Amino acid sequence: MTDNVSFKQLVAWLHEFGTLVNQNKSYLTELDSAIGDADHGANMARGMTSVLNLVDADGADGVGTLFKKAGMTLVSSVGGASGPLYGTFFMKFGTSTGAADQLTPEQLAAALRAGLDGVLARGKAELGDKTMVDAMVPAVEAMEKAFGEGESLAAGTAAAAEAARQGREATIEMLARKGRASYLGERSVGHQDPGATSTAYLFEALAASVDKA
Repeated sequence: MTDNVSFKQLVAWLHEFGTLVNQNKSYLTELDSAIGDADHGANMARGMTSVLNLVDADGADGVGTLFKKAGMTLVSSVGGASGPLYGTFFMKFGTSTGAADQLTPEQLAAALRAGLDGVLARGKAELGDKTMVDAMVPAVEAMEKAFGEGESLAAGTAAAAEAARQGREATIEMLARKGRASYLGERSVGHQDPGATSTAYLFEALAASVDKA
């Protein structure tokens, strides 16, 4: 048995993420109503429903095609900043993986790093700005560290999920410096960032999909 992540597991990741987003749609909207446009939950739920409608689990076109299609779907179906940012993440992930039908832990980490780099380039946010970046950066770094130390696929994805959760929690006391929340100034402090919250779901979904296999 290899410690690679299969195409089936990656499809399951998208399904699990979609499920978490839909289950927490109202919560994401509640978070966004405090410091944003009150549409993050609805937008992400609509986008992931569209993504899952196109997922073809037979793997004929490879991981890259799947994730590039997912990314383009999010860009075209999700309003606000989240569509372009999550769409870019998935498209860069897919570009990194190419036509592979499974990924080694190192390839998975590299694809996630490519996705993160795409988000950083598009959104221009940095750590501490109170955005999805505050959950995504520590998650990717934790996975890279775990795999660099020879940890298993399950351990690496679990480490990423935990780091994303901690990053999400850390946004509560941050002063927003990007996006709509930045208009609130000091009033943004004390509120958890909705983008960081959905990003934590993204990595929780990945860990769960690997763990179930």
